[in-house]
Amino acid sequence: MKLAEKFNKPVVTFIDTPGAFPGLEAEERGQGEAIARNLFEMIKLKVPLICVVIGEGASGGALGIGLGDRVMMLENSWYSVISPENCSTILWGNWDHKVEAADCLKLTANDMLKNKLIDGIIKEPVGGAHAAPEEAFQIVQSELIKLIAELSPLTPQKRIDARIKKFGNMGVYNK
Repeated sequence: MKLAEKFNKPVVTFIDTPGAFPGLEAEERGQGEAIARNLFEMIKLKVPLICVVIGEGASGGALGIGLGDRVMMLENSWYSVISPENCSTILWGNWDHKVEAADCLKLTANDMLKNKLIDGIIKEPVGGAHAAPEEAFQIVQSELIKLIAELSPLTPQKRIDARIKKFGNMGVYNK
C-alpha cells in the first residue's frame, strides 16, 4: 500500500477469506497487532482505496483489508466479524445453529447496505460470479473504473477525513 501511495496509484483489495484464526497461538504471533497495524495504515493512506468483497468476508482477516473509501460487495458474497459457524459455536456450543446465526448476523450484501456498512452492491452475472468469471471480471472492472474516477479528484486529506468519519460513525445509533 505504501508503494502504491509513493507512486500515486489507487489501492484495490479483493476480500475472500475465511478469517483470522481465533486461537491463542495466533495472538502470540501478533495476528491482532498485524490487523490493527494494517487498519491504521489504511485509514491514513493518501490514495483512493477501494475494497470489494468477492466471496467470504469473515473475521479480522477480512476486516483487516476492508477499510476503504468505498467498500463494495458482490451480490452473493457475505461480510461479517465472525462466521456463522463460529457464532453458532460460541452461542449454542455447536454448529447446528449456523443458519440461525447467519440470519442474526445480517451478513448479506443487502443487509450490509441497509445498515450502511458498505457503499454498494455489484450485480453478478446470471448464475453467479463463479459460473461466469470473465463476465464477472468485466462487471467488477467497470465498477472499479467508475469509483476510481469518482475518488481521484478529491484531495488526499478529503479522502482521509471522509474515511475516518465513515468508519467512526459505524455502530453509532441516533434516534
